[in-house]
Amino acid sequence: MTLPAALIATPVDAERAAELRRVKWLATGVLAATFVIFIAAKTLLPVHPLFGFIAAFAEAATIGGLADWYAVVALFKRPLGLPIPHTAIIQSNQARIAEKLGEFIENNFLESGPVEAKLREIDFGSFIADWLRDRKRSEDLARFVLRMLPEAFAATESSGLMQFISRRVTTQVLAIDLAPLAAGALRGFVQEGKHGGLLDDILRVLHQTLTQQETMAVIRDKVRAEMPTLLRLYRADKFVVNRIIASATKFFEEVRNDPQHPFRGEFDRMLLSFVDRLGSDKAFADRIDGLKRDLMARPELANLGRTVWANVKDFIERSASGESQVLQHQLARMLVEAGDALDGDADLRGEINQGLVAILRTVVAEQKSGVSGFIADQMKSWDMEQLISLIEVNVGKDLQYIRFNGALIGGLAGLALYTLEYTLRLL
Repeated sequence: MTLPAALIATPVDAERAAELRRVKWLATGVLAATFVIFIAAKTLLPVHPLFGFIAAFAEAATIGGLADWYAVVALFKRPLGLPIPHTAIIQSNQARIAEKLGEFIENNFLESGPVEAKLREIDFGSFIADWLRDRKRSEDLARFVLRMLPEAFAATESSGLMQFISRRVTTQVLAIDLAPLAAGALRGFVQEGKHGGLLDDILRVLHQTLTQQETMAVIRDKVRAEMPTLLRLYRADKFVVNRIIASATKFFEEVRNDPQHPFRGEFDRMLLSFVDRLGSDKAFADRIDGLKRDLMARPELANLGRTVWANVKDFIERSASGESQVLQHQLARMLVEAGDALDGDADLRGEINQGLVAILRTVVAEQKSGVSGFIADQMKSWDMEQLISLIEVNVGKDLQYIRFNGALIGGLAGLALYTLEYTLRLL
């Protein structure tokens, strides 16, 4: 059989095909030699009884070689082209062989146990870490991501996905009840004692505001307007304002310097009371909800979103075109740092390995029947000449040695039987 060129395209395949042809010719030569020896030994039998042993060996070797030649040929095609039953076995059973091979692979190679055991031998986390730590690979990945981002932005805009996301975000934000969230945040703020610093800042700002000349002038004008004319003549307004400022300053300093000052307790109770009302009073909730809706309805917010989107898109496009290398360098640096962090975190690598094993195991379990079906369909669609040639070029050499073994075993069996017959005749 001449092997198709597609199957001997590589030097290794060509070498295998040449070795197969050589072994075939050698096996055929052995068969012809045993037949010639048989004829010669039969002719020389009257000369000496030893030629009888030689003839017996050669005759049985010829028969054994012919039988095994028939067996090997019948596996691939019909011997001498004759329509002998149970020959061309592979051709006649192509569909069944394809189905059984697919089932065999599915049941023995794609079962969850062997697949999981093999997957657990692979350290995916270390592979990812080593891959990301390579600066060139991270730069290539960053460059690839940047090249894809403009297309992703364009697809998002053209598909209406941006409008859909905007509507969904707006709906979700409007559905959030901010009053309990604000109450919880404030309660935590108070419980952690951070409100003490806030009170100190408020007192500091009040003190600075009161001691400013502009503020003192305003207060003095207000006091003068409320005082009798006689007191205004004696400039009592200045005295009153100074006393007010001094008293306020002294009070502020006392509160700031005394962590146990009674005013701090009153401030705590005031805040907690406000927090309780904020979390339970419907009026507060309605007021916050109205403020939220007014804010979301402001056109400035939509304009801000579009402006941010346009600026980000422009920056991405300039980075993808190579005009700016800032984003690419930052992304590559982040990837390298992620690889370094992953390399130093054994627990995270273990979690990645477990996660990937679980995912791949599930994928294989769900797709194994499809894999076996694909293999079976591919084998069914193969050209039989190519299929037979593929098998023969890979295992045909070993099959040819069956012919050598057949000739040798047959010859020894024939020699043993002839020896037994000759011995019985002598007796």
